[in-house]
This record gives sequence, structure tokens and C-alpha cells, in this order.
Amino acid sequence: MRDPVAAYKLLRRLRNYLIHIVEHIQPSLQCKQYHDELKAKIPQREDLNGAASGLIRLQAIYRLYPEDITNETSLNADEAYHVGLVAYNEGQIQLAFLWFLHSLNRLTAYSSTMEDELLHYLSFSAYYFGSLPQTYFSQQLLNQQNPTNERVKLELNRLFHFLSTSNADIFTLNTESSNYEALCRGQIDERTSQRQMALSCRYSTGGGNPRLMYAPVKEEVEWDEPRIIRYHDIISDREIDILKNISRFQLSRSQTGGGTISNIRVSQSVFLKEDENVARISQMIADITGLRTNKSSENLHVQNYGIGGRYEPHYDTGDDENERIATFLIYMSDVEIGGATVFPEVGVALKPKKGSAVFWYNLRKNGNVDLNTEHAGCPVLRGSKWVANKWIHEYGQEFKRPCSLSYWE
Repeated sequence: MRDPVAAYKLLRRLRNYLIHIVEHIQPSLQCKQYHDELKAKIPQREDLNGAASGLIRLQAIYRLYPEDITNETSLNADEAYHVGLVAYNEGQIQLAFLWFLHSLNRLTAYSSTMEDELLHYLSFSAYYFGSLPQTYFSQQLLNQQNPTNERVKLELNRLFHFLSTSNADIFTLNTESSNYEALCRGQIDERTSQRQMALSCRYSTGGGNPRLMYAPVKEEVEWDEPRIIRYHDIISDREIDILKNISRFQLSRSQTGGGTISNIRVSQSVFLKEDENVARISQMIADITGLRTNKSSENLHVQNYGIGGRYEPHYDTGDDENERIATFLIYMSDVEIGGATVFPEVGVALKPKKGSAVFWYNLRKNGNVDLNTEHAGCPVLRGSKWVANKWIHEYGQEFKRPCSLSYWE
């Protein structure tokens, strides 16, 4: 779904409905199989928490308030309370406070969330953050809580202590951020923009490849050092649909190099077997880059980024003998907001464009890792992001990209 809040609401509603249906089905012999199948399809609590965590990641990267992220699809008090709990448990105290406050303002007679529980989490969030400069909230605590309640007394004492000792503002999100986060929000340095304006476009034949002599590719230099090239219109909508259809029912949570699921990389992915459709893509990549892909690369890796899906700053290289010398990244969808590929070390942000691809070398000619190729996939704020990676390895490229003995190359 294009709207992450709507996706969260749908997942939550689906879970509640399926639980309700399963609880009211008497598993007789005739319907036991149906009952078990339906029960297996119920989204787990961790799935719902993962969706809420995706909303929180979007907030953290794009500096959004609950009102910003829910401007088209609103969350009720119970839903906002759950998102606040997930943020609280992840240590995102300020974001948790804002979600609890959002929930408090939406409480109705039909809400299952209790007001005193909300006030409890609000006060503790303010306590751990070390701030509450407004008298509104503390006055609300005094007016709405039983002053004889020992827990309330303790919370108020902590709260008033920090009111008198801290100047931090829990209501205002901090605008300071890393280069990665700033690039994801579209904040590009003016000097970077001026340098990009001096770069060029051309029709390329891949160094005289016969397959490209009569059908050259559109090549745009996105950055000069490291050299990042974008190729436009290299894959058709029909080919994209084929790759999506092949991949869709094979997708599973992406794993790190060690084979474990990590929050650093939040997406679903699959390595495709080399059938005629995939082989055609691999041959096209070999023609454009001039590198060998046959037995010198990994299988085509298709990924889909959903709610808050992203890949934090990383290198495509590890510590292998046959290292990934280059990356060819194909964009198979446009993304409405977010989802850029950013290079924090050089200040470059590349917006996804359906049918295009970007290419760069991860290693210098001397075999060392190019530290400027650290890159990241920004969270998808609105839309769905589909990409396909082709990682090309060193072995087999000896005559395609000769090594250099110079330290500077």
C-alpha cells in the first residue's frame, strides 16, 4: 500500500478480525483444516509491532510529528497508543511521548486505552527525556489523577523535579542529524549541486560493444569521484512486471551476511534463478558495464521495501577473497516520497526512477575498498520501492578492469 499509516491500520484490523473469527469457530472434523489454515494466516504480534516500528523509523529519519504522518489517514487513540508503546520500548522516548499525547487527544468513550495509563507513560517519558517545559501537562495530571494514589505522587514528584532542572523541549523535534538522514530528507549541499551541474550525459556503446552499436544506452554521470553512473530506460515495463511476478511469492525477510534478520536492513528479497528472463538482464548488464557476469557475479537479487523499509549506511564489500568489485542497481518502480539511494560520504542522493539503473565500483583499481562508496537506502515514506541488484565479483575481471599498483587508483 502506498500509505504506511493505512497499511498499519489494515494489518491491525486484519489481525483483530481473524482472531475474532477463529475464536468463534468450533473446530469440528469438517472444518478443522479450514480452522487451522485460518489460524496460521493471522498476523502475529511481532508483525504488528514491526509495522509500528516502521512508522517510528519514518518519523525519526524525516523528522515528522504524529500529525504529519497521519495527515491523510488518522489513527484512533488505541492505535496511537500502540505505536507509542513500541517507540517507548525501542528507547525512542521523545517520539513515544508525542504518540501518547496524540492518543490522549483522541480518547473517546469507545477507546479501550485508559487515560490514567496514558498519563502514566506520558509522565515517565517526560522523566526519562528530562524535560517538560509546559505547565499544561503537569496541570492535567493534577486535575485528572487521584492525589492519594501513591504511584501518581511518585510520578508527579519526578516530573516536577525535571521541570525545575531541565530546559530541553520534548515537544520540539531536534533538527540536527547525520549526513545520511539529511540526504534522505533532500537536504543537499549547494556545493554538491553546483558540482553535479558540471557533469554530463551521453549515449554509450559500452566501449564499442556490438550489441550497443545500433542501440546505445542513455548514460548520465551522477557523480565523478567515485564515479556513479545512471543508465536511463534500460529495462521495459514488461520486463519489470515479469521480474516482479517471478519474485512476488518467493519474497522473505532480507538477511545480513551472517544469515540473520537485522533491523539494519528492513526489506523482503529473493535471489532469482537464472532462467531466460533473468539471463537476458544479466547479459544486458555485461554489455553496458563491460564486465563479466557469467560465473563472476551473484544471482539477480530482487528486493521490495514496505512500511519504513530501508537499508542503513553500509558497503557492498566484506572481507572475502573474491570481493564484490561493482554494484548494478536497477529501479523497478518510482517512489512518491522517500526511498532514495544516498552516499553520505560525498553528499549525493539518487531518486528512484522506474526503468533506470545506477552503477558504481566498490573497489579501487588497487583492490582496496573505496570508502566513498558507503551508501544507504532511505526509508520509503509513501509508495512501494522495488529494486534489483546485480553484484559483480573480482574473479574474471582481470582483463576487463586491470589492477593498478598505485595507492591512489
